[in-house]
Amino acid sequence: MILRYVWAPLVSKSTFRRGIHLLLGGVILIPYLLLAFGFAQMYADPDVPVVPISVLVAVTVAIVAVPPFLPVMRGLEISAAQSLLDVGLPEPARHPSWDARLRGATWYVLHLLGGGAAMGTLLYCVPAAVVSIIRGLGAEDQLPADASVPPFGGVHGPASVALGALMLLLVAYVVAGIGGALARVAPFLLGPSPAERIAALEDETRRLAERNRLARELHDSVGHALTVSTMQAAAARQVLRSDPDTAEQALTAIEEASRSAAEDLDHVLGLLRDDRTADERAADERANRRVDREPEHSGSRGRDPVYGLDELENLVEDVRAAGMEVDAELDFEGRMVPAITSREAYRLVQEGLTNAVRHAAAPSVVVRVRGDHTGVTIELSNPLRPAESATGGAETDGRGLRGMRERVSMLGGAFSAGPAEDGVWRVRIWLPGRKTPGSRASARGRE
Repeated sequence: MILRYVWAPLVSKSTFRRGIHLLLGGVILIPYLLLAFGFAQMYADPDVPVVPISVLVAVTVAIVAVPPFLPVMRGLEISAAQSLLDVGLPEPARHPSWDARLRGATWYVLHLLGGGAAMGTLLYCVPAAVVSIIRGLGAEDQLPADASVPPFGGVHGPASVALGALMLLLVAYVVAGIGGALARVAPFLLGPSPAERIAALEDETRRLAERNRLARELHDSVGHALTVSTMQAAAARQVLRSDPDTAEQALTAIEEASRSAAEDLDHVLGLLRDDRTADERAADERANRRVDREPEHSGSRGRDPVYGLDELENLVEDVRAAGMEVDAELDFEGRMVPAITSREAYRLVQEGLTNAVRHAAAPSVVVRVRGDHTGVTIELSNPLRPAESATGGAETDGRGLRGMRERVSMLGGAFSAGPAEDGVWRVRIWLPGRKTPGSRASARGRE
């Protein structure tokens, strides 16, 4: 076990990569040392005035102190640490905070100091090892007359050979030690700060929430279109020979539903391909939003087809055209309802109608929608099948109902769904309008 730890630095590829990293730091350190040596020579010369030299030193220090704080230098150091130190680091931020810049500058100084120490060890030990080994082998006449290995000038014979070998091993262990120390410090100095980690987690949370929203949109819109298309296709097949006109109307409804679903699908795919953050996308949508609230069916990538309460009458007509008897009572002031509430209310009614088409015992559903600036109340009911009445209703935890609950929960509303005593499946929803101090208490009271 001990031999493995002793031998590992000598054969590990990471030692050689870390050696390259340290040599880069040592090379960068050389100009700084030359400047320091040059200024020291000037200060030592009594004929050189002190004040101009001091001003020149101050200007030089100010210039050389800037690069370590630059984002590009931090990015280069992160790339070097990733590839040469085998450290897993996130990609650098475009606009790092000053805390991150200060930690990056600290890393820059440590990199140069560690590189200088490794390069100094290399420049001393390798020539000294060569001289010691040659002297130990009795070939001193092949060396220059002034060749020596201070402070080991008196070592000869086999001891000199062993000394040379130890010096070569020292280089490997110094490189491995300094490189390992830098690798352990790198995540702290080059990694994200706590604030940046929190921001990254918040951004990831927003992306996940956006993906969930897109999944709900896709489920509701495409699922509704497929359900309507299935019913229309079945109706068209039954009357294809006896009533061609009705069959043609059914096929037309299928075409319209499919086109609408394709536009919604194009919108969702456009958002999935969009590399903007959720906040940037929302800002762009607010900037490009039309004054009117008519649906946009342009099919452009990423453009959200705008649906709201004003579109409920068209939605009800589509369901009626599919052969469903819909008793609808729509009483709301569309312009008084906030846009997000209006959009979510439309999707909730759409999903409720889709579920009724799929599960109702009879082709009928009752829809009641009332809304103003204080909120929107939605109630949908449809007859249960006998088997569902006996077992307590339809499946209460399907994907559709979960999506409806999520939509309502995001707006702080109230949701209930289940069988009623009169043999119907009833869904009740309340969505808050503009936020008021008592809106949350009202939502809790409706649950």
